[in-house]
Amino acid sequence: MSKKLFKLILNSVPRPLLIRLSYIIRPVLAFFLKGNTFTDPIDGKSFKTFLPYGYGKQRHNVLSPSTLSLERHRLLWLYLKNETDFFSANLKILHFAPEQAFFKRFRKMKNLEYVTTDLNSPLADVKADICNLPFEDNEFDVILCNHVLEHIPDDTKAMQELYRVMKPGGYGIFQIPQDLNRATTFEDDSITDKKERAKIFGQYDHVRVYGLDYFDKLRSIGFKVQEVDYTAKLSAEAIEKYCLAEGEIIPVAYK
Repeated sequence: MSKKLFKLILNSVPRPLLIRLSYIIRPVLAFFLKGNTFTDPIDGKSFKTFLPYGYGKQRHNVLSPSTLSLERHRLLWLYLKNETDFFSANLKILHFAPEQAFFKRFRKMKNLEYVTTDLNSPLADVKADICNLPFEDNEFDVILCNHVLEHIPDDTKAMQELYRVMKPGGYGIFQIPQDLNRATTFEDDSITDKKERAKIFGQYDHVRVYGLDYFDKLRSIGFKVQEVDYTAKLSAEAIEKYCLAEGEIIPVAYK
């Protein structure tokens, strides 16, 4: 399968169907692209190139052929593995819109009580609205909610629910697409055209562009927030080898 054909599939197939199709596509891609230039740290497999990916504007060499991870997934994996007890402690996890790169791996981990949730994903155990979660107060040790909040009109309510269901002493990782050159978040409910949304917000189903004030908004909900630039702890060689986005911030929110 050529890169051009794979790009066409990524941009034209609805995401729930794409998740199902990827189980067939991935082994083919991994076989034809195997090499020694780049490595996916999630499964340790190496390739001569990664694939392009992106809505509208394509980013080159970012999509792993084996796990279908992007830069943010590989960065998160390295952070969790090297800087937390996620892979060893007994933890109850809530994972929103579970990424395929992680889903089966986290499900198999015996130290985790692993719960997934989403409105539409076929990988979700619990179909739920992030603004009205069917979970008890103080229920989860760790919450993963990555590239979700930019889709939610009432992100304040969503953040309040994340805070409510997190255990005291727990933490969450709430990655979002963020413009680090923008001081304040931009949103405009009057923009409804999909092409215009994609142009302004970066994707047709995004409702805002987060700026640096994102961290303070989380703090206003009650979280203690660390703005972790984990690539600053890695060598230039590692950043290139794992195809990471240098300077990407991991928002780690504690209760």
